[in-house]
Amino acid sequence: MPNWKNGKILLLNRLLMEIVFNGVKFGVILAFLIGPVFFTIIQTSIERGFWRGALVSLGVSFSDTVYVAICYLGLFQFLNDDKFRSNMAYVGGAILILFGLYHLFIKSRKALAITVKTANETRSIKYFIKGFIINGVSPMVLIFWIGTLSVATVDMGYTKGYELLIFFSSLLITVLATDLVKAFLADKLRALITHRFLMIMNVLVGICLIVFGVRLILMAKTAFDAFS
Repeated sequence: MPNWKNGKILLLNRLLMEIVFNGVKFGVILAFLIGPVFFTIIQTSIERGFWRGALVSLGVSFSDTVYVAICYLGLFQFLNDDKFRSNMAYVGGAILILFGLYHLFIKSRKALAITVKTANETRSIKYFIKGFIINGVSPMVLIFWIGTLSVATVDMGYTKGYELLIFFSSLLITVLATDLVKAFLADKLRALITHRFLMIMNVLVGICLIVFGVRLILMAKTAFDAFS
Protein backbone atom coordinates (compact mmCIF):
# COMPACT_ATOMS: atom_id res chain seq x y z
CA MET A 1 0.00 0.00 0.00
CA PRO A 2 2.76 2.56 0.85
CA ASN A 3 4.50 1.81 -2.45
CA TRP A 4 1.26 2.41 -4.34
CA LYS A 5 0.77 5.73 -2.57
CA ASN A 6 4.36 6.76 -3.24
CA GLY A 7 3.95 5.88 -6.90
CA LYS A 8 0.77 7.93 -7.10
CA ILE A 9 2.49 10.91 -5.46
CA LEU A 10 5.42 10.67 -7.87
CA LEU A 11 3.03 10.50 -10.83
CA LEU A 12 1.14 13.54 -9.55
CA ASN A 13 4.38 15.48 -9.03
CA ARG A 14 5.51 14.57 -12.53
CA LEU A 15 2.19 15.75 -13.94
CA LEU A 16 2.44 19.05 -12.05
CA MET A 17 6.01 19.60 -13.24
CA GLU A 18 4.91 18.94 -16.81
CA ILE A 19 2.12 21.50 -16.49
CA VAL A 20 4.57 24.06 -15.07
CA PHE A 21 7.06 23.33 -17.87
CA ASN A 22 4.40 23.82 -20.56
CA GLY A 23 3.32 27.08 -18.92
CA VAL A 24 6.91 28.36 -18.82
CA LYS A 25 7.40 27.31 -22.44
CA PHE A 26 4.40 29.29 -23.63
CA GLY A 27 5.47 32.21 -21.43
CA VAL A 28 8.88 32.36 -23.10
CA ILE A 29 7.23 32.35 -26.52
CA LEU A 30 5.01 35.27 -25.55
CA ALA A 31 7.90 37.15 -23.92
CA PHE A 32 9.90 37.20 -27.16
CA LEU A 33 7.06 38.55 -29.29
CA ILE A 34 8.12 41.99 -30.54
CA GLY A 35 5.24 44.42 -30.34
CA PRO A 36 4.05 47.66 -28.72
CA VAL A 37 4.51 46.24 -25.21
CA PHE A 38 8.17 45.35 -25.85
CA PHE A 39 9.06 48.83 -27.10
CA THR A 40 7.05 50.54 -24.36
CA ILE A 41 8.83 48.67 -21.54
CA ILE A 42 12.28 49.34 -23.01
CA GLN A 43 11.60 53.02 -23.71
CA THR A 44 10.05 53.70 -20.28
CA SER A 45 12.92 51.97 -18.44
CA ILE A 46 15.57 53.96 -20.32
CA GLU A 47 13.85 57.29 -19.74
CA ARG A 48 12.37 56.84 -16.26
CA GLY A 49 14.32 54.04 -14.64
CA PHE A 50 13.73 50.42 -13.69
CA TRP A 51 10.86 50.96 -11.26
CA ARG A 52 8.75 52.88 -13.78
CA GLY A 53 9.47 50.21 -16.37
CA ALA A 54 8.51 47.60 -13.78
CA LEU A 55 5.18 49.38 -13.25
CA VAL A 56 4.53 49.18 -17.00
CA SER A 57 5.35 45.45 -16.82
CA LEU A 58 2.95 44.99 -13.91
CA GLY A 59 0.21 46.77 -15.87
CA VAL A 60 0.83 44.44 -18.80
CA SER A 61 0.74 41.42 -16.51
CA PHE A 62 -2.53 42.55 -14.93
CA SER A 63 -4.04 43.03 -18.39
CA ASP A 64 -2.97 39.51 -19.35
CA THR A 65 -4.48 38.15 -16.15
CA VAL A 66 -7.79 39.86 -16.91
CA TYR A 67 -7.85 38.34 -20.41
CA VAL A 68 -7.11 34.88 -19.05
CA ALA A 69 -9.84 35.26 -16.44
CA ILE A 70 -12.37 36.38 -19.07
CA CYS A 71 -11.53 33.40 -21.28
CA TYR A 72 -11.71 31.00 -18.36
CA LEU A 73 -15.05 32.37 -17.12
CA GLY A 74 -16.78 31.21 -20.27
CA LEU A 75 -16.89 34.24 -22.56
CA PHE A 76 -15.01 32.38 -25.28
CA GLN A 77 -17.85 32.45 -27.84
CA PHE A 78 -18.55 36.15 -27.30
CA LEU A 79 -14.89 37.13 -27.57
CA ASN A 80 -14.45 34.96 -30.65
CA ASP A 81 -17.15 36.92 -32.49
CA ASP A 82 -15.74 38.47 -35.69
CA LYS A 83 -17.70 41.70 -35.33
CA PHE A 84 -16.58 42.14 -31.72
CA ARG A 85 -12.92 41.63 -32.64
CA SER A 86 -13.29 43.99 -35.59
CA ASN A 87 -14.71 46.79 -33.43
CA MET A 88 -12.06 46.19 -30.79
CA ALA A 89 -9.34 46.40 -33.44
CA TYR A 90 -10.65 49.81 -34.61
CA VAL A 91 -10.58 51.17 -31.06
CA GLY A 92 -7.22 49.58 -30.27
CA GLY A 93 -5.67 50.82 -33.52
CA ALA A 94 -6.84 54.37 -32.86
CA ILE A 95 -5.38 54.33 -29.34
CA LEU A 96 -2.03 52.97 -30.55
CA ILE A 97 -1.86 55.62 -33.27
CA LEU A 98 -2.54 58.36 -30.69
CA PHE A 99 0.22 56.99 -28.45
CA GLY A 100 2.52 56.86 -31.50
CA LEU A 101 1.79 60.45 -32.53
CA TYR A 102 2.49 61.61 -28.98
CA HIS A 103 5.92 59.94 -28.97
CA LEU A 104 6.70 61.03 -32.53
CA PHE A 105 5.77 64.72 -32.36
CA ILE A 106 5.84 65.64 -28.65
CA LYS A 107 8.15 63.42 -26.61
CA SER A 108 10.82 63.29 -29.33
CA ARG A 109 11.11 67.11 -29.28
CA LYS A 110 11.48 67.45 -25.52
CA ALA A 111 14.90 67.88 -23.95
CA LEU A 112 15.10 64.67 -21.97
CA ALA A 113 17.48 64.51 -19.03
CA ILE A 114 19.14 61.14 -18.59
CA THR A 115 18.45 60.92 -14.88
CA VAL A 116 15.96 58.98 -12.86
CA LYS A 117 13.32 61.14 -11.30
CA THR A 118 12.35 60.48 -7.71
CA ALA A 119 9.27 58.37 -7.31
CA ASN A 120 6.02 60.27 -7.19
CA GLU A 121 3.25 58.04 -5.90
CA THR A 122 0.49 60.26 -7.26
CA ARG A 123 1.84 59.94 -10.80
CA SER A 124 3.53 56.54 -10.83
CA ILE A 125 0.17 54.82 -11.30
CA LYS A 126 0.04 56.23 -14.83
CA TYR A 127 2.83 53.87 -15.87
CA PHE A 128 0.83 50.91 -14.60
CA ILE A 129 -2.21 52.18 -16.52
CA LYS A 130 -0.06 52.76 -19.61
CA GLY A 131 1.08 49.13 -19.60
CA PHE A 132 -2.47 47.93 -19.02
CA ILE A 133 -3.87 49.97 -21.93
CA ILE A 134 -1.06 49.29 -24.43
CA ASN A 135 -1.46 45.56 -23.88
CA GLY A 136 -5.21 45.50 -23.37
CA VAL A 137 -6.29 47.29 -26.54
CA SER A 138 -4.61 44.84 -28.90
CA PRO A 139 -6.95 42.13 -30.21
CA MET A 140 -3.87 40.06 -31.04
CA VAL A 141 -3.30 39.59 -27.29
CA LEU A 142 -6.87 38.37 -26.91
CA ILE A 143 -6.49 36.03 -29.87
CA PHE A 144 -3.27 34.66 -28.35
CA TRP A 145 -4.97 33.87 -25.03
CA ILE A 146 -7.94 32.27 -26.75
CA GLY A 147 -5.54 30.14 -28.78
CA THR A 148 -3.50 29.27 -25.69
CA LEU A 149 -6.65 28.26 -23.81
CA SER A 150 -7.64 26.05 -26.72
CA VAL A 151 -4.22 24.38 -26.79
CA ALA A 152 -4.25 23.88 -23.01
CA THR A 153 -7.70 22.29 -22.96
CA VAL A 154 -7.82 20.42 -26.28
CA ASP A 155 -4.21 19.52 -27.08
CA MET A 156 -2.78 19.14 -23.57
CA GLY A 157 -6.00 17.92 -21.98
CA TYR A 158 -6.02 20.38 -19.09
CA THR A 159 -9.71 20.42 -18.23
CA LYS A 160 -9.55 20.53 -14.44
CA GLY A 161 -9.49 23.83 -12.63
CA TYR A 162 -6.23 23.24 -10.79
CA GLU A 163 -4.48 22.19 -14.03
CA LEU A 164 -5.45 25.40 -15.81
CA LEU A 165 -4.60 27.44 -12.73
CA ILE A 166 -1.08 25.98 -12.56
CA PHE A 167 -0.57 26.28 -16.33
CA PHE A 168 -1.62 29.92 -16.63
CA SER A 169 0.05 30.93 -13.36
CA SER A 170 3.36 29.51 -14.62
CA LEU A 171 2.85 31.23 -17.97
CA LEU A 172 1.98 34.65 -16.52
CA ILE A 173 4.79 34.56 -13.95
CA THR A 174 7.27 33.72 -16.72
CA VAL A 175 6.07 36.62 -18.88
CA LEU A 176 6.23 39.06 -15.96
CA ALA A 177 9.72 37.87 -14.99
CA THR A 178 11.06 38.32 -18.53
CA ASP A 179 9.45 41.78 -18.78
CA LEU A 180 11.15 42.79 -15.53
CA VAL A 181 14.47 41.54 -16.91
CA LYS A 182 13.94 43.69 -20.02
CA ALA A 183 13.25 46.72 -17.82
CA PHE A 184 16.30 46.00 -15.64
CA LEU A 185 18.70 45.61 -18.58
CA ALA A 186 17.36 48.73 -20.30
CA ASP A 187 17.77 50.70 -17.06
CA LYS A 188 21.41 49.59 -16.71
CA LEU A 189 22.17 50.86 -20.21
CA ARG A 190 21.15 54.40 -19.27
CA ALA A 191 24.76 55.51 -18.72
CA LEU A 192 25.44 54.81 -22.40
CA ILE A 193 22.38 56.71 -23.58
CA THR A 194 22.62 60.23 -25.01
CA HIS A 195 19.93 62.86 -25.58
CA ARG A 196 20.10 62.12 -29.29
CA PHE A 197 19.58 58.42 -28.65
CA LEU A 198 16.49 59.16 -26.54
CA MET A 199 15.10 61.34 -29.30
CA ILE A 200 15.67 58.59 -31.86
CA MET A 201 14.15 56.04 -29.46
CA ASN A 202 10.97 58.12 -29.11
CA VAL A 203 10.74 58.51 -32.88
CA LEU A 204 11.16 54.75 -33.39
CA VAL A 205 8.64 53.94 -30.65
CA GLY A 206 6.18 56.40 -32.18
CA ILE A 207 6.60 54.93 -35.65
CA CYS A 208 6.23 51.38 -34.33
CA LEU A 209 3.07 52.23 -32.41
CA ILE A 210 1.58 53.97 -35.45
CA VAL A 211 2.46 50.99 -37.67
CA PHE A 212 0.88 48.57 -35.22
CA GLY A 213 -2.18 50.82 -34.95
CA VAL A 214 -2.61 51.15 -38.72
CA ARG A 215 -2.16 47.40 -39.08
CA LEU A 216 -4.90 46.77 -36.53
CA ILE A 217 -7.28 49.13 -38.34
CA LEU A 218 -6.52 47.48 -41.69
CA MET A 219 -7.14 44.08 -40.10
CA ALA A 220 -10.41 45.40 -38.68
CA LYS A 221 -11.46 46.74 -42.10
CA THR A 222 -10.70 43.39 -43.75
CA ALA A 223 -12.63 41.54 -41.05
CA PHE A 224 -15.53 44.01 -41.30
CA ASP A 225 -15.70 43.61 -45.10
CA ALA A 226 -15.73 39.85 -44.72
CA PHE A 227 -18.35 40.10 -41.99
CA SER A 228 -20.52 42.31 -44.20
